[in-house]
Amino acid sequence: MNRIDSYEDLAEQIVNWIKDYYWDNDLGGLVVGVSGGIDSAVVSTLCARTGLPTYILTMPLDSKEENTELSDAHAEFLKSKYPNVVHYNIDLSEPYHKLISTIGLKTAPSGFTTNRTLITDNLTNANTKSRMRMVTLYQIAGVVKGIVVGTGNKVEDYGVGFYTKYGDGGVDISPIADLMKSEVYDISKKLNIIDEIIDASPTDGLWSDGRTDEDQLGVNYDELEWAMKYCKKNNINSIVADSEINSLSDDKLKILRVYLKYRNANLHKMLEIPVFKK
Repeated sequence: MNRIDSYEDLAEQIVNWIKDYYWDNDLGGLVVGVSGGIDSAVVSTLCARTGLPTYILTMPLDSKEENTELSDAHAEFLKSKYPNVVHYNIDLSEPYHKLISTIGLKTAPSGFTTNRTLITDNLTNANTKSRMRMVTLYQIAGVVKGIVVGTGNKVEDYGVGFYTKYGDGGVDISPIADLMKSEVYDISKKLNIIDEIIDASPTDGLWSDGRTDEDQLGVNYDELEWAMKYCKKNNINSIVADSEINSLSDDKLKILRVYLKYRNANLHKMLEIPVFKK
């Protein structure tokens, strides 16, 4: 990457990178899902700044009212500032419940052993919601001959794998996947993202109880970022014995173990799918 002197320079480089990809592939639009969080706010703003046709989708799905209000406020902010932005609000709540009802399966069939239920499992349901949003984004992208622009950051995408496979992980390009969460916040201030989004607790908006990312993970992004850098510096790829890292405090050790637990559990998302070789 070219030398970056400031976050204004970084934003401009990302905008130019998106534009180059757009024109190189003869595209018709940039499609972004907006959740009310900082990552999607930054990515959608970067797309808007390209001057290219940008389709912003808000997709409430049994969402908490505050998340819906933030995503709508951001979409209106972009529309007021960038004439190339179109906003669609598509409520997926009814289609989601119809899908779950149609599938009907609530537990594993008799004779099959499982330690979890299927449709009634909360994480399964959250992942299904994410995949419905992905399908919606690609439907719009197909109609306008566009691409789906990803909103994941480096900690989520390449650290702990905190995304849904074939859900929010199903995208065509990822403008901020090489940025740590702290860098996303830094660049957001240069893009004039509304304060309410910058100050809001990060959440994927997939839980009807409004739980945050920290509620789900048990640690915050600053802590995950520290753990990711620590593991890279010390070449740690799996859970290790306390004696191997006895220089860490109990709090740091706890953070490291949480990071490695999620990384190991989700590593399959970050790797190519297994393929039988004849």
